[in-house]
Amino acid sequence: MGSGFWHNLRYNWRSGVEAAWPFALLTLIAIVLGMPFFWMLITSVKPLSEIIIYPPRFLPQDVRLENYVEAWNAAPFDRFYINSIVTGVATTLLQVIFALFMAYAFVFINFPKKDLLFLAVLATMMIPIEMKLVPNYLLLKKLGWVNTYWALIIPPAAHAFPVFVLYQGFKTLPIELMDAAKVDGATHTQTLLRIVTPMTRPLLAAVALVSFVGRWNDYLWPLIVTNTVAMRTLPIGLAYLKDTQEGGNRWNLLMAGSVFVIVPILILFVFTQKQFVEGITSGAVKG
Repeated sequence: MGSGFWHNLRYNWRSGVEAAWPFALLTLIAIVLGMPFFWMLITSVKPLSEIIIYPPRFLPQDVRLENYVEAWNAAPFDRFYINSIVTGVATTLLQVIFALFMAYAFVFINFPKKDLLFLAVLATMMIPIEMKLVPNYLLLKKLGWVNTYWALIIPPAAHAFPVFVLYQGFKTLPIELMDAAKVDGATHTQTLLRIVTPMTRPLLAAVALVSFVGRWNDYLWPLIVTNTVAMRTLPIGLAYLKDTQEGGNRWNLLMAGSVFVIVPILILFVFTQKQFVEGITSGAVKG
């Protein structure tokens, strides 16, 4: 064999390694990120005796799908689902609407102190959530909204992050389209609804998905402003599965309840992943 053969062999091997290592790295990352979810799934179908043994067993010897039935019956998950869906959808809708109009105004409308006002809106993201809990709670108490849907929906509806994201996306739109709409006599509302919104639909979908997931997983605020089981949301409902009368933790039921919380979000992401990816990359290249 000549030197050319070994040269080509080394070149092909090097090219194969260079092409394969990104896939190997991504596979490793996927395994690391997916392992907690997989462990949650297998724990949710184990009997409690197999969870607390040492050394731990990776796969269950006795698969108990009854854990899901017990978890569902141990707490009113049907009510928790209703509360989470109502508050999640309503808050997300309000967040997107508020952010849509505010971002449009900051980008396409000239008014005094616009930049200063925009900085003030962004500054609210720097305030820790814990600092806003007591003032918001006292205000809701005076309004008589404690332990109501209003308390779960209205305060989180005003959020600066969707405004910032849409602001960046709107700045990439061709200004010629706005000028053409103005020449045709379109109002700002018509321009927003007929031109800006259709052009930024993937970005709006991404913002809505992030907002909904944030509300779906929120634990602290619903815990503070609700005081009855009938108004609790899913993350708080998991606490009803934790303790047993003997003082231990029902980890199998807790993991089964966690599946109840996570699976709807996974299904939602599967059906919206295309819009989500397009949305988060839409501002990367100026149109």
